[in-house]
Amino acid sequence: MDSDRLLPLEGVHNFRDYGGYALASGGRLKRGILWRSGQHHEASDADIAAIAGLGLSDVFDLRSDRERQSHPCRRPIGFTGEIHIVSDGSLNTAPHIAAIAGTRRDAETTRANMITSYRGIPYRPKLIEMVRNMLLRISQGEGASLVNCMAGKDRTGFAVAMLHHALGVHQDDIMADYLLTNSAGDQAARLASGQRTVSSTLGEIDEAALKVLMGVEAGYLDNAFAAITENQGSLDAYQTEFLGVDEKLRDQLRDRLSEG
Repeated sequence: MDSDRLLPLEGVHNFRDYGGYALASGGRLKRGILWRSGQHHEASDADIAAIAGLGLSDVFDLRSDRERQSHPCRRPIGFTGEIHIVSDGSLNTAPHIAAIAGTRRDAETTRANMITSYRGIPYRPKLIEMVRNMLLRISQGEGASLVNCMAGKDRTGFAVAMLHHALGVHQDDIMADYLLTNSAGDQAARLASGQRTVSSTLGEIDEAALKVLMGVEAGYLDNAFAAITENQGSLDAYQTEFLGVDEKLRDQLRDRLSEG
């Protein structure tokens, strides 16, 4: 874990900078303007003050209506950034919550469900809408941005991967950033927070299943990319068809986010 990527907070987990990676076109992403995290429902006053200091101009909350209503995020007093959501009117839950919703809640079944669920993540209509808006907004905006979901690992991981790919970040770095969830910050506190969220929705689960549920594995994201390749032929083709990514948008993103 690159410790300087992590914003150490008390009640918000997986809060980290996903900039700094080298780009195929030369240079690298700027630091301090691209942030990702889990939900802010349990943010402490100290957390709120630290987040306020980032100068966020845009927050992309990928959660469903149900999630936002049951676990509303705390914001700094007088927060002036724009909060982007998609109101879906559904009872949808996070992919990792859905993976544990069945009758079998052991680690093996949970892992298999997570792998399967990732094939559908690129084709969630509301997530597509949010990621499309996120790429466009970041290309045109000013200031720092934050993207979050419930745990900051599945939907957020996919959204970050899409921005990284559009910018020309190497696939190895895309995966490395995705996997940082497993080492970012206080893992015991992150697991305990996940346990509270899961319990409030579905009841208790055992420790082994919880660790699978709250972690990420290369095979998960690989499965999402495999589904895209099978259906669209390539990530570039997927991004053009579903996310509106063309050379103009790529140039705008690089102009806005790269240095060196």
